[in-house]
Amino acid sequence: MSRLNFGAFLAPHHPIGEHPMLQFRRDLDLVEHLDKLGYDEFWCGEHHSSGWEMIASPEMFLAAAGERSKRIKLATGVVSLPYHHPFHVAQRMVQLDYMTGGRVIFGSGPGALASDAHTLGVDPMLLRDRQDEAIGIIRRLFSGERVTEKSDWFTLNDAALQLLPLQEELPFAVASQISPSGMTLAGKHGIGIISIGSLSNEGLNALPTQWGFAETAAAKHGKTVDRKNWRVLLSWHIAETREKARAEARDGLLRHHNEYITATLQRPGARPFKTPDEAVDKTAFSDGAAATIGTPDDLIQRIKEVLAISGGFGTVVGFVHDWANPENTMRSWDLVARYVVPEINGYLAGLRKSREFVANNREYFDRARLAVMSKINENDAAAAALRVTKSTMLSASASNVPDLDAERVKAEAG
Repeated sequence: MSRLNFGAFLAPHHPIGEHPMLQFRRDLDLVEHLDKLGYDEFWCGEHHSSGWEMIASPEMFLAAAGERSKRIKLATGVVSLPYHHPFHVAQRMVQLDYMTGGRVIFGSGPGALASDAHTLGVDPMLLRDRQDEAIGIIRRLFSGERVTEKSDWFTLNDAALQLLPLQEELPFAVASQISPSGMTLAGKHGIGIISIGSLSNEGLNALPTQWGFAETAAAKHGKTVDRKNWRVLLSWHIAETREKARAEARDGLLRHHNEYITATLQRPGARPFKTPDEAVDKTAFSDGAAATIGTPDDLIQRIKEVLAISGGFGTVVGFVHDWANPENTMRSWDLVARYVVPEINGYLAGLRKSREFVANNREYFDRARLAVMSKINENDAAAAALRVTKSTMLSASASNVPDLDAERVKAEAG
């Protein structure tokens, strides 16, 4: 595999209680921060209920983020296609591509929250088929085709985009949970995947078989898929020490799990934690733990393990949460950029080799010192000054001053 890309995924998961305006602004600050740190991708989602996830239009958020960033790719994570007329989605994505200078990734999904589908009156049994149908229509529109289609949920009459995407090939990606449906859909259309199910232990265990579903579907439909377009989502909070990471994340993690995962979503099998320490231990330090709470070295090891388990992918995407306070959350992303990214991608290998060569081959470089001493010895005044300096220095540091007579003998011998 080539070098690994790094990204961030903002659902968002913000505890209820803080001013939403300030949360939006802080999320935009995060995008700007990640852009400066060199992250490759930023994803944000679409939700219409649950209280904690309050970005209703990822396109609007990413348009604002585009004005505060320069190079980071901006991805919808995801547009819930069954809730929208596909022509409107295509129009918005093309406009966003122009407004961000060609930095858009179009991520789509069937809709993650049952409460959203209920609000909009969409039968959950129809969600995945509608996503599949909409992707096909949008890809035809992006290719410049004039489309006439009548479905049970949308109509297109001689529909064509006035503007095609700024990018020659605007990247597509679909969300994948634990079931084969997301991978199969990606293979059918020959597009990318973002594995959201990997946030759980069950999802991580499913990774070894997931890619096969995409390859099988691609072969069936005459398409190809590439692992470099596979993104895997992981959770982490990083600090200088494990103890510090635990202390920073424990209270927010407890609240996130107990108030949102357990009490709000009522995720099957989820049980509330009794203490903050239990929350950290079971989330990050138990057998099969899905999250990393620790040091950069801990995350490096974790990413290497997931790469090996999965067989390889193109981008690791960190899940953005409010386990820690804003300052320590920013610090966590900073530490990943400073220490994890270069270690995973081998940016430091050449520097280490250069240092080791210099340290282990001193005989090659001693002649440079002897050359200096030779010139000093040619000048009687300089040699005398060096003797005075040597004799007046403290014994603790005197050993660092070259012995003039010994150096002269060496120079003459050389």
